[in-house]
Amino acid sequence: MFVRELHLRDFRSWRSVDLDLAPGPTVFTGRNGFGKTNLLEALFYLSTLRSHRVSSDGPLVHAGSASASVIATVENDGRELTADLRINAEGANKAAINQSPARRPRDLLGILRTVLFAPEDLSLVRGDPSDRRRFVDELVAQRGPRLAAARADYDRVLRQRSALLKTAAAALRRGGDQADSVISTLDVWDGQLADLGGQVVSARLSVLAELEPHFTGSYASIAPHSRPAVLRYRPAGGAEIEERTPEAIADVLALRLSELRDKEIERGLCLVGPHRDDIDIVLGNDIAKGFASHGESWSLALALRLGSVELTRAEGVEPVIMLDDVFAELDAKRRAQLVDFTADAEQLLITAAVAEDIPARIGGRRIGVDVVDDDEGRRSHIVDEVGAEARGIDHDEDDHDDHGEDHGGDDAAVAGEATDE
Repeated sequence: MFVRELHLRDFRSWRSVDLDLAPGPTVFTGRNGFGKTNLLEALFYLSTLRSHRVSSDGPLVHAGSASASVIATVENDGRELTADLRINAEGANKAAINQSPARRPRDLLGILRTVLFAPEDLSLVRGDPSDRRRFVDELVAQRGPRLAAARADYDRVLRQRSALLKTAAAALRRGGDQADSVISTLDVWDGQLADLGGQVVSARLSVLAELEPHFTGSYASIAPHSRPAVLRYRPAGGAEIEERTPEAIADVLALRLSELRDKEIERGLCLVGPHRDDIDIVLGNDIAKGFASHGESWSLALALRLGSVELTRAEGVEPVIMLDDVFAELDAKRRAQLVDFTADAEQLLITAAVAEDIPARIGGRRIGVDVVDDDEGRRSHIVDEVGAEARGIDHDEDDHDDHGEDHGGDDAAVAGEATDE
């Protein structure tokens, strides 16, 4: 699998960029804040419908614009698909596949499979449970729209139920019809939350079970003298999961919701469900968070990403591997291991603030990212391998259906105006 073309309009720092890409390594270099990461973020968003840096879509849209556009043409085993996503600053996003409107943005999931290594990966080990939940949910989402739908529906029900819990205590104190209405409505939300939560947790457990041997093996190769590392799913609210089917997990969640109802009403919070679960990264007999050294934490984070690549390959898909300025964060040994691991990648996209951080063994194309700051504002642009500015595209000429501008052989077309990264 590889991305052949990438077109962005009003995405983050890129008011307009058109890139011709190819299999093999491509390295984007430029100073911090010039917009390199935004290129990888756009592809990652297209593959997961999530950003790895922010939790909402608003920051992805260029200031002053109503929406951003991300279009990528992906080739996989001779089959070519173009995924088109319009990210709206307000309201629902829109999607198309090969220029035909999709029913929902999540219909794009599965067209592009990516694994992104980034400095933020350290939070997978040292950060909050939400970081680890997001990591697993991204793996689940890339398997297709159906699994992503369960999480989206769960989040919708969770918002509704949480809103009801905030007002439930006062309504119950008033008694009468209001109290009866709250209890009956809560019963409905509990049933839906348990059913959808069972699907979400079951999908997570399935992915983790398949990921764990790849993660354990990757960590052993990175840190051969360290203790073994494993993954363990930890449900919230004291739930004990023995059977991993959605139905069995839904029964467990329903029971815990019933047991904790009074406490939830008192606190106005939903205390049980996949939105509060955690994934323990266990090193030896200890949970890595708060225990692992800095070097061990980086090795564990790297093993999670390497394991993700192997998991995707085991499914018969070669993912696009993206390395966002990670070589600057790794010591010489881990750099060498990462180079060895990615040597056979069908497509490898790398960013680096300092070109010298890229190991010499990585060949491929080098593309410079720069900015211009003048009366029209700060705008990013791409330069060719020798530093000369490539051909620019006027933002007023964006509305081409086929994006078929002549890119001049191996030169990248440029983006025009942008804010900085």
